[in-house]
Amino acid sequence: MRLALSPQFHKLSVKVPGLKHVARAEGRALFDLIQGFVQSQVLMALVGTGALTALAEGPADSPRLARLTGLPPDRAEVLFRAAAGLKLIRRRAGCWQLTPRGAAFLAVPGLEAMVRHHTALYRDLADPVAFFRGETETELAKFWPYVFGAGAAADPGLAERYSQLMTDSMGPVAEDTLQLVDFRGITELMDVGGGSGAFLAAVGAAYPQLKLALFDLPAVVPAAEARFRDAGMADRVRLLPGSFRDDPLPRGADAISLVRVLFDHSDDTVASLLRAVHVALPPGGRLIVSEAMGGGKAPDRHTDVYMAVYTLAMQTGRTRSAEEIAGILASLGYVDVKIHKGFRAFVTSVVEARRV
Repeated sequence: MRLALSPQFHKLSVKVPGLKHVARAEGRALFDLIQGFVQSQVLMALVGTGALTALAEGPADSPRLARLTGLPPDRAEVLFRAAAGLKLIRRRAGCWQLTPRGAAFLAVPGLEAMVRHHTALYRDLADPVAFFRGETETELAKFWPYVFGAGAAADPGLAERYSQLMTDSMGPVAEDTLQLVDFRGITELMDVGGGSGAFLAAVGAAYPQLKLALFDLPAVVPAAEARFRDAGMADRVRLLPGSFRDDPLPRGADAISLVRVLFDHSDDTVASLLRAVHVALPPGGRLIVSEAMGGGKAPDRHTDVYMAVYTLAMQTGRTRSAEEIAGILASLGYVDVKIHKGFRAFVTSVVEARRV
């Protein structure tokens, strides 16, 4: 550590074989930290101008792409070159075209919506020192009002807005959860806080014999009704309006899932919810918790940076490690607690447990 803090050591290390490559790599990593904000704003500009979407229609030279994005040619060139530096686009034969990374950005459901939504987070972090001191009245606390209970989320328009964002980004979560969890042996799965039913519909499609139940705020039930009707699953689903903060959980399901629910809430609310799940489950019933989780003793560069800051901005939530969640479950009397580390930590990991 003393050497790492020494300017003389750093000057020497760039000249010594074996050390210079490490020193240069660390220098690049440090500069990536410094320019991270600009990278995110470049991505926001690409989304806001529709540059990537325009290139999905085919290659375009700089003048044409500038016209399509509504940017002055000289400023457009700076944006396009920055996008190329991020390996989202590349220039071939005088024309810009999408790279595989740029195409993947457009193809993954929810990514564009997430970037557009980040304007609120950027404003919340405009003064990061004040933010971490707890002096900022954050926008994100207003965007996700359901975390304060059913009364706070009574506005149908607001409910539709957050339900749509959750739906847009649920695809990868459902995909990874289905790879991590075996739902065989379950008669009925109740998804608590399941929004418009995107996760439950994905599980139902993978397990056609599985009965389904969705428990969430009354404002989101109409969207869920439409989803299951369109999917031909209406006769397999119980739609149960209510708030787990205010109402007891319905009984009857032998498995309950909490997908991206715990990190939205405080420790007291999480403990109360997990107790309610324990009461609602029959003996031997399964609990499935799926969400992005922190790295615990080895902080994760995605979940312990992005997710932890995001949930802090919500003012009610907290990103927890799988080990912490497992410990809470064990303390509440759950047994057979298992951790399934996700393939993509920033998408989801899973903790399973059973009621005695």
